Amino acid sequence: MTARKKLLGEWMGRLTKVSMSGPEPYAVVLAELHGLRERVPRLTGSLVASGDGLLITHDLPGHIEPDGMAALTASHLALSYRVSSTAHGGSFDEVVVRGSGGCVVIYTAGWASLTVLAEPEVNVGRLHLESRPVARAIADHLTALSNGPRHKQSTKVE
Repeated sequence: MTARKKLLGEWMGRLTKVSMSGPEPYAVVLAELHGLRERVPRLTGSLVASGDGLLITHDLPGHIEPDGMAALTASHLALSYRVSSTAHGGSFDEVVVRGSGGCVVIYTAGWASLTVLAEPEVNVGRLHLESRPVARAIADHLTALSNGPRHKQSTKVE
């Protein structure tokens, strides 16, 4: 192995190693999803994804592939936003898709989205009542995480 390849390998190793101390960064968001599932009867799963379709965290059943669902959510969210802005010129907040197999609701959550899956018999009013505040809380959590910890500057009086 040449010295150049060895050095490149060392650099790549440094770049790909991520050291994490403490809990997973999105643990608080996942806790919001678990709480939502506990409070809403017939809720089958939920996920949070970025606006470009990248999965942030999820509480989905095993038969649903989270990354694919996150991508589908982003596509649907983009189309719904376009329909809303074309029809009414305002902002977009949520979209409900009802089918014979269940219900999917997508809520905006700041720069991300909250997608909630439920059985066909779900009380949609109750689902909205519980999910809308969770979407706002997730937006707040993600904003706080993206801003990172703020370091206070010490002021020394001389």
